[in-house]
Amino acid sequence: MSSKPLNILFADDDADDRFFFDKALKELPIPTHFTTVNDGVQLMNYLSENSENLPDVLFLDLSMPNKNGLECLVEIRQNEKLKDLTVIMFSTSYPRDIKYENVMINMLGEIGAQDYIRKPADFEQLKSVIHQALIKAMAKTSLNGEESYVL
Repeated sequence: MSSKPLNILFADDDADDRFFFDKALKELPIPTHFTTVNDGVQLMNYLSENSENLPDVLFLDLSMPNKNGLECLVEIRQNEKLKDLTVIMFSTSYPRDIKYENVMINMLGEIGAQDYIRKPADFEQLKSVIHQALIKAMAKTSLNGEESYVL
C-alpha cells in the first residue's frame, strides 16, 4: 500500500468555504495535497491544463458563477480524459424542500457524481463528512484495482 498523499481539488466560489475545507483536511489523518479553484471556468481550465495529473478526488460546489457545478459535471463526464474522475458534489442544502433536494441528488448521481455532501455549518461535522467521503471514494478506487492509499 502506498502512502502517497491524496490529490484533492476543491471548486468553490466562497472563500470561507475554501478556508474551512482546507483547515478540515489538515486535521484529518489522511495525507493530502490540496488545490482550489474559484469557479467552474477555472475548474475546467485547470482540468484541461492538468489532464495528465488529475486529482484523485474533486469536491465540486453546485452553485458557482460563470459555470455551475452541474454544468461542470456534465462536461467532465463527456470528456474522455476526465470521465473517470471521482467527483463529489458539495453544496448548501436547497431551501425549497427535501423532496427537491433528493431529486437533485439522484440526478447528480445519474450524471456521474459519486457522492453528494450538504455543507454542514459545524466545523466538526465538516471534518466528519469530508473524512467519510474520502474513505468511501478511496475504497471504491481500491476496489477498481487502482493505486491504494493509506487512510
